Amino acid sequence: MNTYSKPAIFRQLIKKGTVVMPGAFNAATALLIEKIGFGAVYISGAGLSNGMAGVPDIGLLTMTEVVQQAGYIASAVNIPAIADADTGFGDLPNIARTVRAFESVGVAGIHIEDQEFPKRCGHLPGKKVIPAQDMEEKIRIACDARENPDFLIIVRTDSRAINGLEYAIERTNRYIKAGADVIFPEALESKREFEIFAKEIRTPLMANMTEFGKTPYISVREFEEMGYSIVIFPLSAFRVAMKAMEEALTELKKSGTQKGFIDRMQTREELYKLLRYEPGKTWTKI
Repeated sequence: MNTYSKPAIFRQLIKKGTVVMPGAFNAATALLIEKIGFGAVYISGAGLSNGMAGVPDIGLLTMTEVVQQAGYIASAVNIPAIADADTGFGDLPNIARTVRAFESVGVAGIHIEDQEFPKRCGHLPGKKVIPAQDMEEKIRIACDARENPDFLIIVRTDSRAINGLEYAIERTNRYIKAGADVIFPEALESKREFEIFAKEIRTPLMANMTEFGKTPYISVREFEEMGYSIVIFPLSAFRVAMKAMEEALTELKKSGTQKGFIDRMQTREELYKLLRYEPGKTWTKI
């Protein structure tokens, strides 16, 4: 076991306290997340779908496309990255291949979900989940496929929206027995539900603090007090960036010059520093 591998480092992080993970939709965003001082980065499936391909998060990207982008992000930073692997990009025979592919590009772990394919955004209606026994088998295959035993298999359940919280807790306990390292209950609808879930489930937990969804805005401190090990902010940076770009492009269209928003730009020097690039010298990642 390599105690200095990114999966091992991430496991140590969640033992020490709640890990806050902003979502990156490209490698440059991941570099900013690392620069600000976050200990890990989340690779959002929605971020890649929306930001890379301009399509909704409904399982349209192939495993190869997502793995390639995840690899760019993971290799750009020194901190661990966790990737969204949707439903595992196929049925049972595909799960092992998915795990090995993500592990090979340097991410610290992935999460797979129990939705039927094609999946839907976790905060939209109309979701369906596969039988619990099928998801248990997916989990067992995923755990057996990893080469590094520290590589995390995080299991997301969308079942709260199907038959309520008790149903989600029941399925989750089955997933833990199948080998899940971390449980990710998606789209809980109140702080009280998160509290109940944490009291009933005795394994590391991951919370999704996305915007404009089913979950109310809960602070990292509150999640920490409830016992959650990971809090992700999958699209916060993307949404802020898109709004800022829309405003700048609107101003450019009207005025015909960028002079009015130069002070809102990252400078060339700041970008080069972020990329660890010194003009005139051979670029190597440090």
